[in-house]
Amino acid sequence: MVTAAVNTARNVVGILGNIISLFLFLSPVPTFVQIVKKGSVEQYSAAPYLATLINCMVWVLYGLPMVHPHSILVITINGSGTAIELVYITLFLIYTDKKKRLKVLMGLLVELIFIAIVALLILTLLHTTKHRSLVVGIVCILFNIMMYASPLSIMKLVITTKSVEYMPFFLSLASLANGVAWTTYAFLPFDKFIAIPNGLGTLFSMAQLILYAWYYKSTKRMIAERKAKSGELDLSDVVVGGEPRKIGNTTQNGRASEIHGGV
Repeated sequence: MVTAAVNTARNVVGILGNIISLFLFLSPVPTFVQIVKKGSVEQYSAAPYLATLINCMVWVLYGLPMVHPHSILVITINGSGTAIELVYITLFLIYTDKKKRLKVLMGLLVELIFIAIVALLILTLLHTTKHRSLVVGIVCILFNIMMYASPLSIMKLVITTKSVEYMPFFLSLASLANGVAWTTYAFLPFDKFIAIPNGLGTLFSMAQLILYAWYYKSTKRMIAERKAKSGELDLSDVVVGGEPRKIGNTTQNGRASEIHGGV
């Protein structure tokens, strides 16, 4: 039985997690401001937003009272994340070309059908919240693992280039705080389906910050050399500012390069 003190602590930590996650969900706003101003998505990809959308939707399903009772704070943040990602995807559809628009629409349709099928199956074939939580929880963990491809790719880029130029410090720090908050929430009382992905997310965020500290000086030196040659921006503008940057054909922006917000 959860005591009143534990329940209060869980709610406080969950509210803090909601606030931090909301910040992470809103981090791509500058990217979309630029898209709207330019009237084009250019080389930006909708994949990070589609990935975050499906992740949020499965967590909303997990938090439903008939699946995993007493998880209202899981629903609030992932419901908000679902709405925010839908806005991003809508803007992407408006400002992209016909070929990309069709691909994004197909991806969105597949995700909606998938969620509808999963919801239908667990609500009709499984008759206890324990079994429903187990199935949906496993699905949530699988989608979280897929989301880790993004921070892993950024970490690989940092090690390869010996530069943290495209890994915004404050977003990495926020991701760490988000992981710690939701991992703590998962132990009040223990919920392995929330603890596992957020525990891993916390480790990845710590690794990012360690890489940042390790390569900060070399990054500063490389940017100083470039600045001397072509007058580019200072490190504080490039690394900490969180503005979107493009590497070849791969877009790196605050939201896409970080672990998702929410649970």
